[in-house]
Amino acid sequence: MGQIGRRAFVAAATGLVASVLASGDAVATEAVGRHHTPRAQLRGMWLASVANRDWPSVPGLTADQQRAELIGHLDTAVARKLNAVIFQVRPTADALWPSPYEPWAECLTGVQGKDPGWDPLGTAVREAHARGLELHAWFNPYRVANHTDPSRLSERHPARLHPDWILPYGGKLYYNPGLPEVRSFVQDAMLDAVRRYDIDAVHWDDYFYPYPVAGQVFEDDETYARYGAGFPDKAAWRRDNTDRLVREMSAKIKKVKKHVRFGISPFGVWRNVATDPRGSDTQAGVQTYDHLHADTLKWVKQGWIDYIVPQLYWNIGFAVADYAKLVHWWDGVVRGTGVDLYIGEALYKVADPAQPAAWQDPAELSRHLTLAKEYAGVRGHCFFSAKEVGADPIGAMTRVVADHYGTRARLRG
Repeated sequence: MGQIGRRAFVAAATGLVASVLASGDAVATEAVGRHHTPRAQLRGMWLASVANRDWPSVPGLTADQQRAELIGHLDTAVARKLNAVIFQVRPTADALWPSPYEPWAECLTGVQGKDPGWDPLGTAVREAHARGLELHAWFNPYRVANHTDPSRLSERHPARLHPDWILPYGGKLYYNPGLPEVRSFVQDAMLDAVRRYDIDAVHWDDYFYPYPVAGQVFEDDETYARYGAGFPDKAAWRRDNTDRLVREMSAKIKKVKKHVRFGISPFGVWRNVATDPRGSDTQAGVQTYDHLHADTLKWVKQGWIDYIVPQLYWNIGFAVADYAKLVHWWDGVVRGTGVDLYIGEALYKVADPAQPAAWQDPAELSRHLTLAKEYAGVRGHCFFSAKEVGADPIGAMTRVVADHYGTRARLRG
């Protein structure tokens, strides 16, 4: 997210067979009772820690300074009448809590593995709940580093202990999603936080297999040769790997704590209609099914997740990916499934001179929420990200609050 992360790719980027859909619909029917209970509309913001995007503002602050900044973001959420904070607690295969699996996050002290002297996740959960906010713990399953040098990782980092687990691609290091031991490890690392903290949800973003980089190859041929028998091609095998990650994690979360929800925030286009008649009326350069090997439609239909937050980071009327058309499409996807639909909103684009004229208008985001009210499936919105929620570029967030958030709508008591 932000300078380094999903949003950079999103800004640049601008079949499922009938038998699977049939089985998915059957499972989804069962999922309605499992997932759906009346809830207030979600009003959320992402709080990103990767590369110090939102918090901490710089690495190396004292524990008291870090704590004060974190609480300041929570207080901003309350002031904006939000009710949920999605806090990035595992940015690059490291942790914002004392994890037995992975080192302390580099963003805290500037040195990966160095104890910051306090527990950010524990504090975030406690302080969020004291303010009536939900705290969703945001994990990135496979990203290891925003560079390709394993020697820069902390000495006991799992990627250094298991160099066969990692692959360089696009200037970054990733865990190899095709290895069963990797899938098991990252699940265990995330579930540690579920067991130890009273989080309200586990949240993943759009990084599964990495976004494509021109002229580069994700070198998993050897893994495919070992595990890909029975699949028609590598793409199908990769999608199955991602399906397994989602399906297994869903079951494990509910086994550990049944009340903890599981949500995913994918890139906003599953497939273009020109690629698949069930796709959206878009011409996006990235399609999650084909390029990230993430069959987001299937996950909803199968009821593996409790909520989905597609990143609809385009303005109303944008030619290749119209916000209005995508809200309509996603509303149809969740209908009858019991999976809640929240819309990811690109607050970070407001007043950016590199963006289309619509983003120079402080009313654009408010119009998004007005439009979304026409769809019963839309159960809320989430804003990227905390820094802009506080800074309020050209008053766009103030306009959203004035037009749509007259009173607080608590998800917690």
